[in-house]
Amino acid sequence: MSTATVTAATGFIGDAKSSDATWRPSAGLEPEALALETTHLSRSVVGKVLVSDISVQVRPGEVLAVVGPSGAGKSSFLRLLNRLDEPTGGTVRLSGQDYRALAPRELRRRVGMVMQVAHLFPGTVAANVAFGPAQRAERLASAQVAALLERVGLPGYQLRDVSNLSGGEAQRVSLARTLANAPEVLLLDEPTSALDDVSARGIEDLVLSIIRERRMTCVIVTHNTAQARRIADCTMILQAGKLVAIGPTKEVLRDR
Repeated sequence: MSTATVTAATGFIGDAKSSDATWRPSAGLEPEALALETTHLSRSVVGKVLVSDISVQVRPGEVLAVVGPSGAGKSSFLRLLNRLDEPTGGTVRLSGQDYRALAPRELRRRVGMVMQVAHLFPGTVAANVAFGPAQRAERLASAQVAALLERVGLPGYQLRDVSNLSGGEAQRVSLARTLANAPEVLLLDEPTSALDDVSARGIEDLVLSIIRERRMTCVIVTHNTAQARRIADCTMILQAGKLVAIGPTKEVLRDR
């Protein structure tokens, strides 16, 4: 079982009609031990509710999968976690601090995101990996770039042009670029959906090993429940922007 428990003492499934469908840490856990917390997080656009009153808490080193049908609000929820979109209600806390108190650049350094399709900048792999630190006037040494690329399974790729990469290679470069910022939380939005099965499983294994190594918190949006079973400690199900179930992955996805 995950290191977290649900609010309701009798089950893992949250009631869609109740705001008590909240993922909370084990009894006695100090607030400082939380990596990421959403409190009544909501977003509406032109009267349409995309995310509705979601409260979850995730500990360092945990992987939370977000699943649900197309249009359920999964990606909208993920984008709210580092303010790529602005909430219209509620907030997010990073290590106990309201993320509205952080400058956007600092927030996105600490809460990194890898998209469904790797959006790399024209040029070399090395330039892409070093991009984040350069925005803070920090130089990533050649040895550091090489080490990051080796860590994601791309040794010697520094001078390759990104236009010549396969989909799986590009996604690994995107991951290395995110890791160059030393994030505390890693957000993954369908990171393997555009890849073949072999490449997808390679990315899964890589992400899991890095999470364990760095004790990072991860939130992954996936349409693939088998993927959620393989990598997620806990899983939340969204429908029409609402949290309808959350808990240990084996329990939440038992009949799915």
